Amino acid sequence: MTKKQPAAPAKKRVAPSAEPTSKGIDSYPLKVGTKAHPALGLGLWSLGRWTREDEVKTRTTVEHAIHAGVSWFDTAEVYGTGRSERLLGDVLSRSQNDGSQLFLTTKVSWEHLRAAQVRAAVVGSLQKLGRRTVDLVLVHAPDAHVPIAETMGALETLWKEGKVGAIGVSNFSLEELAAARAALQETDVVVNQVVYNLFDREDGDGVVDYCRQNGIVVEAYTPLLRGILAGRYLDGETPSPEVRRFAHHLLDRDRYDTLVAQARSIRELAKGEGIPMASIALHWLRRRGAAVLFGASRPEQVDEILDAWAHRPSDAVLDRADEIARGTPRA
Repeated sequence: MTKKQPAAPAKKRVAPSAEPTSKGIDSYPLKVGTKAHPALGLGLWSLGRWTREDEVKTRTTVEHAIHAGVSWFDTAEVYGTGRSERLLGDVLSRSQNDGSQLFLTTKVSWEHLRAAQVRAAVVGSLQKLGRRTVDLVLVHAPDAHVPIAETMGALETLWKEGKVGAIGVSNFSLEELAAARAALQETDVVVNQVVYNLFDREDGDGVVDYCRQNGIVVEAYTPLLRGILAGRYLDGETPSPEVRRFAHHLLDRDRYDTLVAQARSIRELAKGEGIPMASIALHWLRRRGAAVLFGASRPEQVDEILDAWAHRPSDAVLDRADEIARGTPRA
């Protein structure tokens, strides 16, 4: 994505600031909607790509996450061709949690951005989730063949009807983000969800300053780069072809050895501080003002993330990790 800075539409916004919660997970106030945006949440991207047995495990994982205090859950109509939304909705219907304290996000597919398709997609998502409204709906990715004004206009109508608490986008460049905002008349974009982590920061760094200035939350997915920033693949195991395919080319052979060496240095930094390696990756993003979206397929993985979140590194440690990731460590 390009890093050229577009002129912001003439809409005065207040940048979000962190607010602590009783669960130890901070939140950002949103300029639209009635709920604050949690700083840490569980993404359900992998649901539906697995066997039935794996889905049972994931159901257990989601239930465990709710009981452990995770309140933000992110899904999409394309995840498992709807199975992800149905599973999440089923878990919520069986949970003693009525959902009022949860923050639910879903996405309209890039294949459904015409006005009638947007409405059908959102209504379908609500039915699968078993909800009358959802806290946040994102445009999953832009489609150059569909005018963004048509898509955003349809979403704004759904927002006026109360079916959508707030509107966001995903994988949008700065120019695309500015165009999406300009297309709205009575509300504004509150989120841009992008790939963002210590090693893969092109998208995140390109939008984070603009979003901070305009009160838009940056949601960071793949915060641990498929596990490398939690220590995976650093002791002989190699990424599968599928993992490589979804790693933004960072795991290509010509970059892999350098990346692993840098990750090992960050692991040693974490060991020296007596904290989980993932703590550095998560809180580097948190310091940048991003909301962090992690993945998990087992309850213990949720616990590991929450433990890493509970250990906040010093600014000096985060600065050092940043230098290592940039390839400019001090002597």
